[in-house]
Amino acid sequence: MADVHKVVFYPVGNGDTTQIVLSGGRRVLFDFCHRDRAEDTDTPEIDLKSRLKDELKAVDRDYFDVVAFTHADLDHIQGSTDFFELQHAKKYQGEGRIKIRELWVPAAMLLEEADKDHQQEEFVLLRQEARHRLLEGKDILVFSKPKALADWLEPRLKERGEAASARDHLFIDAGTIVPGFSLASDGVEFFCHSPFIKHCDEGDIIRNRASLVFNVRFLADGAYYDYLEVGDATWEEMEDIVRTTRYHKNDDRLAWDLYNIPHHCSYLVLNEEGQKGDKETEPKPLVKELLLQGKRDAYIVSCSKPIPDIKESYEQVQPPHIQARNTYERYLKEVGGRKFLVTMEEPNANKPEPIVFEIASGGVTWKRSASIGAPAIITSTPPRAG
Repeated sequence: MADVHKVVFYPVGNGDTTQIVLSGGRRVLFDFCHRDRAEDTDTPEIDLKSRLKDELKAVDRDYFDVVAFTHADLDHIQGSTDFFELQHAKKYQGEGRIKIRELWVPAAMLLEEADKDHQQEEFVLLRQEARHRLLEGKDILVFSKPKALADWLEPRLKERGEAASARDHLFIDAGTIVPGFSLASDGVEFFCHSPFIKHCDEGDIIRNRASLVFNVRFLADGAYYDYLEVGDATWEEMEDIVRTTRYHKNDDRLAWDLYNIPHHCSYLVLNEEGQKGDKETEPKPLVKELLLQGKRDAYIVSCSKPIPDIKESYEQVQPPHIQARNTYERYLKEVGGRKFLVTMEEPNANKPEPIVFEIASGGVTWKRSASIGAPAIITSTPPRAG
C-alpha cells in the first residue's frame, strides 16, 4: 500500500487542535481546545473530546504517540486535563482518559508562574505534569534549555543523587531535528524552529514568543512535502526564525506546502500593533519572505472563527482579522498556491467539519467533506526526494 499521511485541523473556534496521522499509524496531536459548549449539538464548534475518542476507538487505541502543547494559552490547552491521563497524580488517571506516550512542551511551560485567575488551573496541572515527567526522566521532550530551567532542575536532580546533566537528552534545541521520528522509518521528521533560549532568559516569559514552531517534513513515494506548524508566534518570532534559519543555511526548512498560520489569523503575526492596514496588513520584510516560500499548489489554514469579507470584519479588534486574510490570500496567489481555508468555515459556518489533507504520491490533497460532494482531487506538485 502506498504511503498516505494525514493532517487534520479541527473546528474549535478561535483555538487550535491539529492531528498528524502517519501512514504507519503513529499519531501526533498539536494542542487541545475543547469548550464545554461544544457538547451542545446546536453549536458550530466540534465536540473535540467525543470526536478524538471515536477516532482512537476506531483503530483500537487509547493513546497518542505524542501530544505537543505549543504554549499554555487556554485556547490551546482547554479541557486537556479532563481528557488526558496525567502521570503525576492518581486522580487524573483511569476512567477512560487518553494516554500521552510522549509529551512535548516548550521550556516556558515549566517555568511560568500562574496568577490567581481560575482559568490558570489547567496550565498549573500541565506544568506539574511536565515537571513530573522531566524529573522522572521519561515520556517527555522539552524544547529549549534556558538557564532558568537548568537552575530549577539541578538541585532537584541532586536530591535524587543524579548529575546535573542526567536529563540533557530530553532537551531539544531550536535548529535541530526531534529524535524519535525519521523519514526512513516513519515518513516524517520534525525540525524545531523555535523556541530560542532567549525567549525565557531575557526578562519576563511571554507565552506566545516562547511557543513551539516546527517544520514537519513528510516523505511519500519518494517525494518531500513540508508543513509549517506554528503556535501563537508574533511577527518578531517569525522574523527571528527566518533570519536564524537562513544564517544556518537551512533555507529549505522555510518552504511550505501547508501552513497553519499563527494566532487565528491575527495581523500581529504580520506587522506590529497599529499597523493592521485598511484592506491588507503589509508584512514585515522577513515575514514577507516566509510567505513567498510557499510552494506551488500550497494551502494555508487559519484555525479560527469565520472571516467574512464584510464591513464589520474590517473593524474587528480581536482576531481573526480580514486584513490579515487578504494578505495571506494575496501571497498565496503570488506563489501559485491553491486555497486559504478557515476551520470554522468548511464546509459551512453552521456545522463545520475537520479539514483533512492527505499527503501521498499525488501530493498534498484537500479531502473535501463528503457532505458537499466527492472528495477533491486537488493536489500539490510533488518534488522528488534527493
